Amino acid sequence: MSAAPTLGRPAAAAALAWLLAVPAFGQPATPDAATAPSGELHLRWDDRQANPAGPLAAAHRLLPGIAPPTPGAATVEALLRHTWRTRLADQPLAVAGEALAWHQQDEGGGHSGGLRLNELQLSAERGAWAVSAGKKVLGWDVGFGFRPNDVVQQEARRSLLARPLEGRPLLQIDHFGADSATTLVWAQPQHLSRSLADSPGADESALALRHYRRSGAVDWHGFARLGRHTGASLGGALAWVATDSLAVHASLRQLQRHGTWRGLPGTAGTLARQDPWQRTLVGPATQALVGLQWTGESRHGLLLEAWHDGTAPAPAWWQGWQAHQAALLASPAPAGARAGNLAWLSAPFNQTNLQRNNLFARWSWQAEGWQLALDVLWHPADGGRSTTASLQWQGDRVRIDVALRQLGGPADALLAQLPQRSTGVLAATWSF
Repeated sequence: MSAAPTLGRPAAAAALAWLLAVPAFGQPATPDAATAPSGELHLRWDDRQANPAGPLAAAHRLLPGIAPPTPGAATVEALLRHTWRTRLADQPLAVAGEALAWHQQDEGGGHSGGLRLNELQLSAERGAWAVSAGKKVLGWDVGFGFRPNDVVQQEARRSLLARPLEGRPLLQIDHFGADSATTLVWAQPQHLSRSLADSPGADESALALRHYRRSGAVDWHGFARLGRHTGASLGGALAWVATDSLAVHASLRQLQRHGTWRGLPGTAGTLARQDPWQRTLVGPATQALVGLQWTGESRHGLLLEAWHDGTAPAPAWWQGWQAHQAALLASPAPAGARAGNLAWLSAPFNQTNLQRNNLFARWSWQAEGWQLALDVLWHPADGGRSTTASLQWQGDRVRIDVALRQLGGPADALLAQLPQRSTGVLAATWSF
């Protein structure tokens, strides 16, 4: 899934300098007491163990160097936030922004870095109404492992370590009631004239509507989205606090059209001369999630979720993919040609869910700044599993995170064929 466009380094630096300065809105604007900038410094090490199985490993064996594994890396990130508040014609006005600078050094000696604006928005309020424009992180829906109705941010879930999100360019209008809120968003307005290939996923220009209402112990959510290429979708969600220790949540979305991968040949083992994989639009799909969360007095917690993602390829499609991989391995064609086609086979791994049906369980324990967690994602269709263990310590300003994820299952399971077999992370965060 493509990320929202980033500003070039000179533009980002200029915008950051403007953000920290006192903006001149002109008379009769009068500044309120400005809040001090805040931020975080992140130091992290990612260790990645390549998978000896799967299409990329097979391509590398046939032609070493064609699909080198992603090396481990050390990363330093500096995050800076600032909000400047004023009043214009006696109405609240605010400019808020968040900038991220980073540098990464790979085990192999390679390095990269950059500067981007995660958020930069102008907002105003008048009575029960609020408007905002700019680049903003806007996440919706309920759920931990998957969120069907996260139609604006489309955040990647279940990351090993929470990282600063990059917002989406948008225009937003809110109306607030005593127990309700309605939000209308035009996401990615600058992409209105772009083609499907140039604006996939969250880059698509779209109108999105959300209505929230609280009724006793139940939170109700309604969603609608109209995408430039994908058409209309409707959804709903609820979160119900059943008892002091038990909560239930559910989400449902129906899509008019959705993107899917095209590139699987009609005859297994057929060689392509160039990358055949591309995203195309197909018909309707349904996404649904149900979950419950239990929290005990001993600070133990249990989260269970099951979800269906109709935008993921069907089991029969993956069987054809497996047959094509087996035919390429057995083909008498030149090794270079087979290696290229095997490397291209990893393209369908780049999607929100690999399988349509997913089961997820997470256990956690907290005590005086410590949090220990263990979770498992399981694919009933092929027995693939992803197991993650994490430990976190939170002090006044310093946080330490350690996490390890292991992928496995039967040899033909999709999770057992991803490029990495295991991934670990060690990170330290200092807040200021």
